Amino acid sequence: MNVSIKRPSPDFKVRAARVAAIAAEYADRVDTGGRFPQEALDAMKAERLLGIQVPIQLGGEGATFSQIAEICTTLGQACASSAMIFAMHHIKCSSLVEHGADDAWHSAFMQRIASQQLLLGSATTEGGIGGNLRNSICAIEVDGDTCRLEKDATVISYGEQADAILITSRAHKDAAPSDQVMTVFLKGQYSLQKTHDWDTLGMRGTRSDGFLFKGEAPAVQILPKPFAEIAAQSMLAASHLLWSGVWYGIAVDAVARAQAFVRAAARKSPGTQPPGALRLAEVSSLLQLVRSNVIAGLKTYEEAKHDADRLSSFGFSVAMNNVKIASSEMILTIINHAMLICGIMGYKNGTPYSLGRHLRDAHSAQLMISNDRILGNTSNMLLVHKLDTSLLG
Repeated sequence: MNVSIKRPSPDFKVRAARVAAIAAEYADRVDTGGRFPQEALDAMKAERLLGIQVPIQLGGEGATFSQIAEICTTLGQACASSAMIFAMHHIKCSSLVEHGADDAWHSAFMQRIASQQLLLGSATTEGGIGGNLRNSICAIEVDGDTCRLEKDATVISYGEQADAILITSRAHKDAAPSDQVMTVFLKGQYSLQKTHDWDTLGMRGTRSDGFLFKGEAPAVQILPKPFAEIAAQSMLAASHLLWSGVWYGIAVDAVARAQAFVRAAARKSPGTQPPGALRLAEVSSLLQLVRSNVIAGLKTYEEAKHDADRLSSFGFSVAMNNVKIASSEMILTIINHAMLICGIMGYKNGTPYSLGRHLRDAHSAQLMISNDRILGNTSNMLLVHKLDTSLLG
């Protein structure tokens, strides 16, 4: 089946560009202060970008993953923290859209996301298991119509700013670590006691502090599908594709600054090729490789989206893992090249060519689900999965 990627509508592009302009204005202050990019979030809400993935019949705009990834790239060129918050929100939203649409409570909640522009946070990590989101120690307790959960969440994405948190746990106290569910807890249904401060090298504005989470809510807020199914059929692709859109945006802005540096040098010495010109040509080809990788991943997902068996297959998982690995590793090479082109002006803060924030933000890419963990999973799948050796699939 030949699936073409739907390009973002001019409306989405214009709205995203307005948010990006605000995010860029505050990006350095967000990074320096390690503070949440409230101005960018307010702009996202004003432009009503938090509900665009919600189906039209529930009050959203039915945006495709390609359209959302394009917005991630636009925001990534302005402020990586703002872009990552947008991406993480829509990763959580995808779990609801793909696995909660047939459920009355979750459908009504999606209507609220669209109408009220609610921000969704994520709590999948836990003390004692590290970043292995497919295992939990804590277990949700269901008592009649009520559920309760206590979790040592070492990272909750912008936990204090979220309007709701989607959190994983074992399905019950006797469940295996991998027998998990995901539950929506609304602000006011939980308390957060900070245990870890988000003082990091990069992505400082995401404010993904650690908390002891204690929540109580109606049991209908547990998603009806097992988390194993949610992870395999939507969360895997959503994470790797939208994160890659953010990372590509960071790399694009780094190359744009390098290009501006070379052009400025060329104007100073007409008729002479600037020293960084050849390296700029080289880095542009690397940037194209990342772009092609992400586009190929988006097409793969669009083709598989309505085929549950394909979404759960080893081949699909390997393809999505490879998108993440390639994107997260290549952007560091690209930004390093841009730094060499700009020289000391890229190394210094406060210049039009500064790249320190880009480089620090980009280093998070290989750690957001660890590349070593992903490569380990991929190697196990390749023991039984036959590689696709065709060019066009």
